[in-house]
Amino acid sequence: MGNVVMNASVSVDGFIATENDDPGALFEWLVNGDVPLDDSGVLNVSQASYDHIRPYWDQIGVTIAGRHSFDITDGWDGKPPSGIDHVVVVTHRPAPEGWDPAAPFHFVDGIEAAVTRAQELAGDRIVEVAAGDVGGQMFAAGLVDEVRMDVAPVVFGSGKRYFGSVDAQHLLEDPDVVVQASRVLHLRYRVRR
Repeated sequence: MGNVVMNASVSVDGFIATENDDPGALFEWLVNGDVPLDDSGVLNVSQASYDHIRPYWDQIGVTIAGRHSFDITDGWDGKPPSGIDHVVVVTHRPAPEGWDPAAPFHFVDGIEAAVTRAQELAGDRIVEVAAGDVGGQMFAAGLVDEVRMDVAPVVFGSGKRYFGSVDAQHLLEDPDVVVQASRVLHLRYRVRR
């Protein structure tokens, strides 16, 4: 089985969006470089970011996200983001009415079911977990192997927290990857077991 990795861009003070889901300047690093990150024509990063992010993206087999993320992105129009093969959506509600059942999205009720389904689909590839409430629940339950953060030089003051509602201490190992790039600091921590 591949690693379960919690990942997101985050403000210096630990937020992944404002209260109204605006990521603000968090994604500035994704559009201010001269190296295309994908074929969209939108994402252009510095060479340092490309060298760090592209190999990681190429290893992801499945992304786990919460229903809120699914809803605010309109289900990514039925196509998983960033070339990912499948998305597992943690929700207590059924798929939206009229949703194409052939789309590579899987709706599950609970974080344990999400990890099980994602690992079945990903095989030995990485299972990425979107940071926020669902990611925080999985982290607190000990289901996350590593934490990746793309720290943007912005302070929100309040908003949606990277670790969601986690309110207990959890230890990480020392960062084993630290990459300074244009408008971002890429960090990777293994979760201490």
